[in-house]
Amino acid sequence: MAKKGIPEWLNSSLWSSSSSPSPSSPVDDRLLRHPPATTSVAPSPPIVVERPPLSPSPSAISTAPAPIRPPSKSEVHDLHNGNDTPAPAAAPEDVSRKSQVVAELSKKVIDLKELRKIASQGLPDDAGIRSVVWKLLLGYLSPDRSLWSSELAKKRLQYKQFKEELLMNPSEVTRKMDKSKGGDSNDPKVESPGALSRSEITLEDHPLSLGTTSLWNNFFKDTEVLEQIDRDVMRTHPDMHFFSGDSAAAKSNQDALKDILTIFAKLNPGIRYVQGMNEILAPIFYIFKNDPDKGNAAYAESDAFFCFVELMSGFRDNFCQQLDNSVVGIRYTITRLSMLLKHHDEELWRHLEVTTKINPQFYAFRWITLLLTQEFNFVESLHIWDTLLSDPEGPQETLLRICCAMLILVRRRLLAGDFTSNLKLLQNYPPTNISHMLYVADKLRTK
Repeated sequence: MAKKGIPEWLNSSLWSSSSSPSPSSPVDDRLLRHPPATTSVAPSPPIVVERPPLSPSPSAISTAPAPIRPPSKSEVHDLHNGNDTPAPAAAPEDVSRKSQVVAELSKKVIDLKELRKIASQGLPDDAGIRSVVWKLLLGYLSPDRSLWSSELAKKRLQYKQFKEELLMNPSEVTRKMDKSKGGDSNDPKVESPGALSRSEITLEDHPLSLGTTSLWNNFFKDTEVLEQIDRDVMRTHPDMHFFSGDSAAAKSNQDALKDILTIFAKLNPGIRYVQGMNEILAPIFYIFKNDPDKGNAAYAESDAFFCFVELMSGFRDNFCQQLDNSVVGIRYTITRLSMLLKHHDEELWRHLEVTTKINPQFYAFRWITLLLTQEFNFVESLHIWDTLLSDPEGPQETLLRICCAMLILVRRRLLAGDFTSNLKLLQNYPPTNISHMLYVADKLRTK
């Protein structure tokens, strides 16, 4: 007999994870801003974030490094040790999906509705597809393929201008302005190009100026944010040679991440940079940089910037501390997850939040703000993001359903556990079948 208040399909043993808990590992709770005031058993103290106020052909489409199915240990090992394009034998369903995607991308005007439907099941890896599909799903590319060349050229030029204008220190800005006025002439009275005499340096140009319009004052204010970006980028996926190490390629990739995040922070003074944004940027840049079309790969930084901006537009309120207690802030988003669980599995909800008194902020804050990038390995995260980006309702709604599905899949262990064991389980989520988890999440759609 089905349990009262629970859909019959949830009573199947398939929905309960039988895998043993993963080995204990340090939990990265640096984004857990709002722990509950009192708890019966205190979890490991989180690190609190201190935030500042607020026309390519189908054959040239990007390569994705990950298989759709859950990866084997050897494949994950290859990915982490520099083999960024493993090539396992394609499953029949992957071959079929590949032909569907290639056929759709070959049309003069792509049907985004159909593309979303295909991508929601996960994208194939061996056809160089994920890069272009993500750009389409994020609105960076138009469905009309005839516009791609001009759109890309325009955006890439715009990003180049952003770098020139926003990444220069005041001395470089002054030299550039002076050069535009003819200051680079051969006049012997000019000591060097861009040099200013004492009489020409205004109060606002002085490094010690505290004026609100002073380039130097604003430059020094940015220093703290830039240092935080540098620290976070250096610890982005330290187990992957693509992001970490002493190689020239790794350092170049780190520099690209820093530049993207710095420009985003300067263009968005209300949010600036918040810890964790580097984890959201990393998958986008990785996919674009590994595009088999070298022309596209060369512009991975600019393409990743605009796609990152578009993705953040749907989640930026979660990073804005001033909105934490509003109906669009992170607290309310976590409350919506709690309500979703209560709607689909009241027994589990009651056990977690009433009986064991686990505040969902202890685990859901990181799940939501980092888009599950820390709960699964990098390969699996790409598969999850295919579904997140393809949902016409938007990634936020899909993300909440996936988080709810994660709870339901381990419901037996949670119902049998207490505060300490359940919190440990949810902060170190056990291995699971990603395709199965996404299927459960889709079943949770409100009919």
